[in-house]
Amino acid sequence: MTGPKILALVQAGGAGGRMDVLTAENAKPALRFAGCYRLIDFVLSNLMHSAISDVWVSVAYQAGAVADALRNGRPWDLDRTYGGLAIVAQQEGFTTHESGSSAGNADELFMLRDRIRAHGADLVLVLSADHAYRVDYRALIETHVSKGAEATVLSTDISDLHGAVASDHGVLEVNRLGRVTGFEYKPERPLGTEVAVEAIVYSAASLIEVLEELHREINATGEDGLETPGLGDFGERLIPRLVARGRTYRHRLDGYWRDLGQPHHYLNAHLELVRDETDLFSRAWPVVGHQPQMLPARIDAQAELHESLVSPGCVIGGSVTRSVLSPGVVVEPGATLVECVVGDGVVVRSGARAFRSILDAGAELRSGALVGSADADLSDADAIAIVGRDSVVDSHIGAGARLYPGSSA
Repeated sequence: MTGPKILALVQAGGAGGRMDVLTAENAKPALRFAGCYRLIDFVLSNLMHSAISDVWVSVAYQAGAVADALRNGRPWDLDRTYGGLAIVAQQEGFTTHESGSSAGNADELFMLRDRIRAHGADLVLVLSADHAYRVDYRALIETHVSKGAEATVLSTDISDLHGAVASDHGVLEVNRLGRVTGFEYKPERPLGTEVAVEAIVYSAASLIEVLEELHREINATGEDGLETPGLGDFGERLIPRLVARGRTYRHRLDGYWRDLGQPHHYLNAHLELVRDETDLFSRAWPVVGHQPQMLPARIDAQAELHESLVSPGCVIGGSVTRSVLSPGVVVEPGATLVECVVGDGVVVRSGARAFRSILDAGAELRSGALVGSADADLSDADAIAIVGRDSVVDSHIGAGARLYPGSSA
């Protein structure tokens, strides 16, 4: 018996404003993670291993950066004549949003509803492109089908997750049968710690029905003139309406998961990697992406390297501690990096120092530069120093400093 026809939609079009200068000239899904990978590689690798090969990736903000990272889907065997990877550009919709494009991820689903209907999928698996985790989506789909659900939400408990707060997410209330009985979206005072992971499978017919129903209601009440027009994000109207209909369930993810949408979460996740505190990577479930073709990293005789990840093409002559270096980084003798995430091609000159900082691609720290602070609060997004891509630093910039791409300090 043939199973349901599944369409995966990876939403990669958001501006990622909470990442500050890192996304001023780059798309968040295209940011590096763990040195050699892009954030979007994780969700696409999960799809590949889950044998889901009909994949749409929606793009809008800095679409070229996402397209470059996708490589036509070839790393994940999605470069096919039938099915495979399709890049979907956001279209103008019914809202009065000043950008003319969607005003949230649920609003985008409304704009795509006719294409989803024409595709003929039975189930639509909607995924975020900026979370790092490992999961078999087939298990999520099996839960959905077995429950006769209209929507099934992948969830995780963040009570033991350092630095994570439930108020940044959608919070679920679930009964003993796994049915979602309550849902709060980014509440100020959350009632629990089980949160939506932003991987949701919908029955296509129910999804389209509810999207159109919500659209009619907004038009009837004139809500599209509000400060946040349209259907907004999935947690504002879509999931609450589906929960009220009584056929929304959850599927628990018990392994590693991180939302990397804020600078401190991004840095802390890298520090977990260098301390070997994650189960994100597995030989049986490898993360796949486009790997740069460069010479192996070189560690010079005078170098000091401790608890760090070093990518191909790096040349290390200085001191590197608990840091993650992307391809082509140069750390000259006498330079120091401690608890830093370093982008492609960054050069750290002799005498330069950086602590608890994010240095974006192409940046240069000149001799005497000092970036960040060794005692910066890792639980505070505003305490992490960020040097934007292609910037030059030859002075002191402290904890929480932001240097816009292409500038100097």
